[in-house]
Amino acid sequence: MVQYTRLIELKGVCKNFGDTQVLHDVDLYIRKCEFITLLGPSGCGKTTLLRIIGGFEMPSSGEVLFEGKDMTGIPPYKRRINTVFQKYALFNHLNVFDNIAFGLNLKTPEQLGAKTKKEKKEEIARRVNRMLKLVKMEGYEKRSIDALSGGQQQRIAIARALVNEPEVLLLDEPLGALDLKLRKEMQLELKAMQQQLGITFIYVTHDQEEALTMSDTIAVMNGGRIQQIGDPKRIYDEPNNAFVADFIGESNIVDGIMLEDDLVEFCGTEFQCVDEGFDTNEPVDVVIRPEDIMIVGEDVGMLTGTVQSVIFKGVHYEMMIEASDRRWKVHSTTMQPVGTRVGMTIVPYNIHIMRKATTADAAPVQEARKEA
Repeated sequence: MVQYTRLIELKGVCKNFGDTQVLHDVDLYIRKCEFITLLGPSGCGKTTLLRIIGGFEMPSSGEVLFEGKDMTGIPPYKRRINTVFQKYALFNHLNVFDNIAFGLNLKTPEQLGAKTKKEKKEEIARRVNRMLKLVKMEGYEKRSIDALSGGQQQRIAIARALVNEPEVLLLDEPLGALDLKLRKEMQLELKAMQQQLGITFIYVTHDQEEALTMSDTIAVMNGGRIQQIGDPKRIYDEPNNAFVADFIGESNIVDGIMLEDDLVEFCGTEFQCVDEGFDTNEPVDVVIRPEDIMIVGEDVGMLTGTVQSVIFKGVHYEMMIEASDRRWKVHSTTMQPVGTRVGMTIVPYNIHIMRKATTADAAPVQEARKEA
C-alpha cells in the first residue's frame, strides 16, 4: 500500500475579487503521489483554488504551504509545479520537439546536471524523447503544431509540462476541447501516466464521470467551499448533503422523517435503513440512486406507480415513474412499457439519509479523509 505524506496544505484560504468573495476559508491538504480532483459547477471557485496553488493568484487571506513552507509571494516559475491549461498555449512557430524542450532550453547546463553545452543538448534530447515515448508521440519530433489533432496537441502540452520533472502537475480542464471518445481514452492515459511517474496531479473539472474515473480523491466544491472530500466510492455512495448527491451522478432526493435509528419515513411509508445518530422525528433528506430502485410486481412493491416515460440508454433503460405524488427516475435492464403499473422496492443499505442543509457551509472535510 502506498504511504502518502502531506505535500501541499491550504489553511483558511479566502479569495476576494473586489467585493465578491469566491473562496471561503478553504482547508485542504494534498498528499504526495495523489491524483486529486477539484470538482464542481462553473463559478464554484475550483480554478481560482488551482491558480492559488500554482502561484498565479495570491490568496486574500490564509496560507499555502509546500512541504510545510509558506509559499506566499513565491512566483509560479520558482515553485516545483507545472500547469496544463484547457487552451494548450503551444508555440505554433516551433515544432513538437522544440515545444517540449522550451523550458529546458532556458536552464543552464548545471541545472540539467551537465557540464558543457554539448552535454546539455544531449540531456535535453534524452528528456524530450522520454516524454514523447510516455505520451505515445514518438516520431512526431519535427511535426508542426498546426499539423496535429486536438488530442495530439494535448499530449504535447502534457509532455512539455512533465519534461521539467515537477513534483506537482496542475491540470485545468485539459480534456474539455476533445470529443467524447478521445476524452475517455485520455482519461485512462492520464491516470496511467500519473501512476508511472509517481507525481502529484491536481485536476480541475466539472465532469463527474471524469472525476470518478481518474481520481484517488475528489473534493466537491460549490459556492467557494468544499462540500465533501473523499475517495470516489465514498463520495458517490455516501454524499454529505443534497448538493453532492445531486451533482455526483443522478439521484432521487425526497423529504423524509427519521423516526428513530435505522427507520425513516417518506412518501407515507416506513423504510428500514442503516443510518443512526439522528434525533427522533428529525426532518431529513433521503437520497436514492436510480439504479438502486428495483422494479417488482405492483402487489409486492413498497411503493406503487405508473411508468410515464422510457428512454433506452444503451446499458439500461431510464424510466420515469409517477408514484406517491412525485416522479422517480429508475434505471433498469428490463423495460416496462409506458402506462404499466409497477411496484418499486429499495433495500435498506441503498437508502441514504442526510441532515437538512441550513446554510451553504462546507461539510467538515479533514475528518472525511483517512490517513494512509
